[in-house]
Amino acid sequence: AIKRWRAEGGMGCVWIAVESLYSMDGDCAPLESLAALADRHDAFIVIDEAHATGVWGPDGRGLAAAFEGRDNIVALHTCGKALGASGGLVTGPRTLCEYLINRCRPFIYATAPSPLMAVAAREALAMLADEPMRRVQLRERVALAGRQLVDGCGVMPSGSQIQPLVIGDVRRTMAVAARLQARGFDIRGIRPPTVPEGTSRLRISLTLNIGEA
Repeated sequence: AIKRWRAEGGMGCVWIAVESLYSMDGDCAPLESLAALADRHDAFIVIDEAHATGVWGPDGRGLAAAFEGRDNIVALHTCGKALGASGGLVTGPRTLCEYLINRCRPFIYATAPSPLMAVAAREALAMLADEPMRRVQLRERVALAGRQLVDGCGVMPSGSQIQPLVIGDVRRTMAVAARLQARGFDIRGIRPPTVPEGTSRLRISLTLNIGEA
């Protein structure tokens, strides 16, 4: 696509936008291949780490952590999922971050995050570094769930904390979700337009944050 665009006279810098961990299939983008592609075509990569922050990478820094220090990669981290706060973080080259601070209208004219949320996010980041067993325990649950899906349902696991179970038909999907919810499982049915037609699914999210009955 980049070559074709260039051949048709495309000028300027190419931006490649991906999720590191996709929210509906639970699979990961091939970040190493994309980084090599960006290098060959003088492109930037924007990596949305919303579902990887706090779970994957060293100290829970996400799947893009392996590319820290590169001048053509920008990573976006939400504070509203694993970190338990609100807002988000942008990490990338210093020059680009300074540009966003000074020129990004949505940032300049947005309401500033509250100091409480900043403290909550900072403490959550410290906990990620200090308590690696949380991520280990979650990965153990992911592995266990994967084995049970293969043995009990013949479903291939995603390998992440997001596990789709594609049913296809919208009505059947929502009916199964309702029955599971009635039995105490907070599993949501996902249907078009969130996912393509014919791929309605149950979206199973594995977490450590389950209270004792």
